[in-house]
Amino acid sequence: MSIEWASGTRGDSYPELSRGTTQTGVRLYNERLILSLVRLHGQLPKAEMARLTGLSAQTVSVIVRQLEADGLLKRRTPQRGKVGQPLVPFELDPNGAFSIGLKVGRRSGDLMLVDLAGHVRHTIHRPYTFPSPAEMIGFVTSGVEELVSGLTSEQRGRISGMGIAAPFQLWNWAEDVGASADVLMAWKDFDLQAEIATRFTWPIHFCNDASAACAAELLFGRGRDLQDFAYFYLGYFIGGGVVLNGSLYLGRHGNAGALASFPVTSEQRRSEQLVHSTSLASLERDIQREGGDPELLWRDLNEWRGAGPALDRWLTRAAINVATAASGVMAVLDCSAIIIDGAVPLQVRARFVEEVQQALAHVDRQGLADFPILEGTIGADARALGAASLPLFDNFIINRNVLFKEKA
Repeated sequence: MSIEWASGTRGDSYPELSRGTTQTGVRLYNERLILSLVRLHGQLPKAEMARLTGLSAQTVSVIVRQLEADGLLKRRTPQRGKVGQPLVPFELDPNGAFSIGLKVGRRSGDLMLVDLAGHVRHTIHRPYTFPSPAEMIGFVTSGVEELVSGLTSEQRGRISGMGIAAPFQLWNWAEDVGASADVLMAWKDFDLQAEIATRFTWPIHFCNDASAACAAELLFGRGRDLQDFAYFYLGYFIGGGVVLNGSLYLGRHGNAGALASFPVTSEQRRSEQLVHSTSLASLERDIQREGGDPELLWRDLNEWRGAGPALDRWLTRAAINVATAASGVMAVLDCSAIIIDGAVPLQVRARFVEEVQQALAHVDRQGLADFPILEGTIGADARALGAASLPLFDNFIINRNVLFKEKA
């Protein structure tokens, strides 16, 4: 996957990870290629690495030996039962590197510690009404210390950076958010990335929250087997992403995949954007209007008991609009699939995908090829996981276009 879509502030590498920064571009490229292929396949023997990359067996042996010495690859049990020497597969060493992800949402924040293999080591979830910059900085400062408290000093030295996933223009949509004007304006002139960078020595990266969620699906979910797809994420405001040729595509102005702005028709037969009827903010308002407790949407993402008929109506309305938007996207991109995920309980996600599939039957799709509607695989953690993947992209992962060519 390409890493050019993420902005970052590079700092000095940690001693354990600094060796690669002094090498030639070819050597560094080949190391990333080996690491990325092992990530894609789970485990690979050196002979298979040589076949997939076209590198000589000797070159692969030198690279693997160095990556093993660096603690980035580790040996698995030799594969016996074949003629000749047993093959020794290698896999990513989870303790070879760590990264931290911060998701800044309009109703909750998350911090996540991820290892090199993509395993989530620890997560902290904090619901709120709407965050102030000072509250967010306090959450990050105390939360990061809790995240790394279980790491050894050597493991702390292998933290490769922090990624931040946050909505662009967090201060917008004041009426929908329900926050006070002074809190919203405080965000307008606040540089979260720069402020966090003053508190830690790691490189700090930043990207849009929906783009981060799409990146997580591409790297850790169904996207590993797809070269292209469009992605809808059900958050406080619906968002999305587009993957083309194995890489997240942002477009000229960074707005590709801004599916929240997709035009649909409201129940009053007026044109409106997808964000107004299909976001969880709309469901929150419906629950509150009917005398329910809207905070249940943010307290416990495993269960939404108490949402009542408002949830049923929202699912039907939102599914129709997403089916319409998905058809419009496919008319332009003709990609492999539509993937839908969100910060919703698993049973709600499954039901929503089913409703979208049913709604497609009522959308005029003449001239379009059939396309699948697939469930995402990560859920509420997608934005934080995508944020945590940013330092991994920057240090250890090569463009996914290359990997798909090699995998074919």
